[in-house]
Amino acid sequence: MHLIVSWIILALSVWVTAAVLPGFHLKSFGSAFGVAAIFGILNFFLGWLFFVVFAVGTLGIALLLAFLTRWIINAILLKITDAISEALKIDSFGWALGGALMMSVIGTLAQWLLGVAR
Repeated sequence: MHLIVSWIILALSVWVTAAVLPGFHLKSFGSAFGVAAIFGILNFFLGWLFFVVFAVGTLGIALLLAFLTRWIINAILLKITDAISEALKIDSFGWALGGALMMSVIGTLAQWLLGVAR
């Protein structure tokens, strides 16, 4: 059940981000669920790997700046999702950074609200 709720929250954050940011384009509300699934799978399989590579490549500085590192990794994963999916189009890496930040904020708020509602 937790996986389904997380997927719905991620899909909603993708949709809201696309509605607000002009450089972040989504085909439809329904396609947000497919984009969220692709992004979630990439994050599961590649997110930790990228984090380790960043940590080793920066001699541990990435660990000290974990929020910043995670933000950049999510932007990279969004650009990969853009390349894989026909439903998502991100104009530049700058828009991917903005989208990653906005999706993180929306997702965190939604999970906090659901946690409070329990």
